[in-house]
Amino acid sequence: MKKISTAIIIIGILIISNSVLACTNLLVSPGASKDGSSFLVYLNDGEWLYHLKQTPAQDHDIRDSLTYRSMSGKSFKIHQVAHTYAIIGFQMNEHQLAIGETTFLGREELWDKNQPLKYWELMRLALLRAKTAPEAIKVMTSLAETYGYGSEGESFSIADPNEAWLLEMIGTGGQGGAIWVARKVPDGYITVHANHSRIGEVPKYDEDNCWYSDNYKTFAIENGLFDPDKGIGFRFNDVYDPPSTAHLKYTETRVWSIFRRAAPLQEFSSDYCRNIKGAEPYPLFIKPDEKLSLKDVFSLLRDHYEGTDFDMRKDMAADPSGNPNRPRPLEWETNNAKYSWERPVSTYNTAFSFVAQMRNYLPDEIGGICWFGVDDTYTNCYFPIYCNNTQIPEAFAKGDIRHYSPESAWWAFNFVANFAMLRYNLMVEDIKSVQQTIENSFIKQQKGIETAALSLDKQDRIDFLNAYSAYAGIKVHKAWVELGELLVSKYNDGYVKDPGQNIKSKSYSKEYLDKIVEKEGNRYRIDD
Repeated sequence: MKKISTAIIIIGILIISNSVLACTNLLVSPGASKDGSSFLVYLNDGEWLYHLKQTPAQDHDIRDSLTYRSMSGKSFKIHQVAHTYAIIGFQMNEHQLAIGETTFLGREELWDKNQPLKYWELMRLALLRAKTAPEAIKVMTSLAETYGYGSEGESFSIADPNEAWLLEMIGTGGQGGAIWVARKVPDGYITVHANHSRIGEVPKYDEDNCWYSDNYKTFAIENGLFDPDKGIGFRFNDVYDPPSTAHLKYTETRVWSIFRRAAPLQEFSSDYCRNIKGAEPYPLFIKPDEKLSLKDVFSLLRDHYEGTDFDMRKDMAADPSGNPNRPRPLEWETNNAKYSWERPVSTYNTAFSFVAQMRNYLPDEIGGICWFGVDDTYTNCYFPIYCNNTQIPEAFAKGDIRHYSPESAWWAFNFVANFAMLRYNLMVEDIKSVQQTIENSFIKQQKGIETAALSLDKQDRIDFLNAYSAYAGIKVHKAWVELGELLVSKYNDGYVKDPGQNIKSKSYSKEYLDKIVEKEGNRYRIDD
């Protein structure tokens, strides 16, 4: 009998304690991208230092079993399969299958902590056992139905080179199995989810594009969650993840912002994410105004609602330097009134993120890339790891969250991002300059690297791409260590050094000084 590793248990505990209701996903179908790629984006937000690892493919004795424990401590045996596939992290496998998630929690009374399989375990088991997105859905749902689902409400992004799916799942509150619905992203469209269940309508007679558990509606009726006699149509998300003003603000504002940027001509209103009476929910799928490139996808992940009424650089909490980051908790109460900061797509609470790129016109070992980055998406830098790689750049597989070390990529990026909050509007320009230069160089090199790889046999391709990813990871890590050193020197003691190392004074912006004068000008006035 084989047991699940201690590392996976620790990952689960950290996700539960630090990342609940704190992730964002984007799915891009092949027809919505400029080069026919599927894209899956996963932002994992939480205070933990993730060690990226590679799991090799393995053969197993099917008489063997895996042991999983529920959150309440009960032990369960899960059947083993004859062969499992190689995985990069818990993001992508050797067949260009990628999975992401966001937690929507939903009705907490349906979270059965006596059941064994948590969402991150289902993700890993699907990557180990499936080659395609439909296969992954069948693996995850059959395991949950057979053995029991032990997590809260969850939205899963699942994509392969040919298609992208959204799967939403919630427990049954002790009645066994799971409740779930899966919908395929129409080709040419995209979808986003961000800690709120997004599937509303469930088309019952569209087997090519919509799958569901037998109990998805009957359970709600039998347990008093939905009354069909009221004449209101059944919507999965309204039943299992009821909206509220605070919930919609925290979640759907991110959906709105990515949609508005991907399709500005469609003029999506912010009314729904502000819970304005009568506002229509955002569509589950939208067609972008123009097909998206890899660079476009990177850009969509970098957002503090700039240029909107919710621009986080412009409110009072942004301080003199226009810092868009807000410390948690994001909600507070004063004089019996509740308030909350905005929750943007980009947050300095991000542990890691990835953009999975999958292409059906290339062999798996070339077609699948996990573009990986650590820390805040606004100030990070993505580099390519091909899905059949067997090695991980060392700096991204090490580090201790309790002890700073520039040898860890997580710490190198965190140092830069945190130091930049001293003079954010100035330093972020230095950071984005390095970010864009390096990412653009990787994108420019991509075709040449992959053309060279195509001329090799499979094992030589893997070795070649291993070496390239190692080079790319080292380049990114080294650049951020040097960038941290540059920022400390350039912005020392509140001054700014120009390219000639001349020390210059840089005051607050006129806009901020005007605010000071308006609010407490008499305190600082020096007229005779």
